[in-house]
Amino acid sequence: MNIEQARFNMIEQQIRPWDVLDQDVLNLLSIVKRENFVPAAYREIAFADLEVPLPTGEHMLFPRVEARILQELAVKKHETVLEIGAGSGYMAALLAHRARHVLTVDISPELVELAKRNLAENGVTNAEVALGDGARGWPTGAPYDVICVSGGLPVLPQEILEQLKIGGRLAAFVGTAPVMKAQVITRIDEKQFRVADVFETFVEPLAGAVQPPRFKF
Repeated sequence: MNIEQARFNMIEQQIRPWDVLDQDVLNLLSIVKRENFVPAAYREIAFADLEVPLPTGEHMLFPRVEARILQELAVKKHETVLEIGAGSGYMAALLAHRARHVLTVDISPELVELAKRNLAENGVTNAEVALGDGARGWPTGAPYDVICVSGGLPVLPQEILEQLKIGGRLAAFVGTAPVMKAQVITRIDEKQFRVADVFETFVEPLAGAVQPPRFKF
């Protein structure tokens, strides 16, 4: 496989047509080597329009979804970021190149170790990985400038919203199968939030995700 050609094709054929036009984001996809964050068995499909499997049964997000979320969050160099769902560490690496500091949290010890190793081996020094259940956010370190939820949420817990700074942005995949909304939520002030529906997709729910209340008759 010609890796650089495959990367170019991913950017031009999958990502740019998905309205990812921010040149800084497109450049970042060449800087952060996705193939280094994909399990070795799947290296050949690192740039495919697929959700690449991870060792624990979870999957990496589609490349176009990762890039679009990165563009919508518009992380700045002075900002602190919380990511919920570390996976292989790839999204944390992308975020870290744009942020002052990233904390990524995962409930799986195996994925925590994988993300730590991948970030270290790729020279990402401003991202740390924590083991824990982030389905209601991560109060230690709050408030954050940016929160990125890299897994599905049937409902978005208020606790996560409260961990945003005023002016902060949160990206989450909200809803249930078959269609969920990718939302970017901006905190306007202490009580108000602006919600933008960016696109529709389906993302596997986070382990431990809060479930909607069930009706009782």
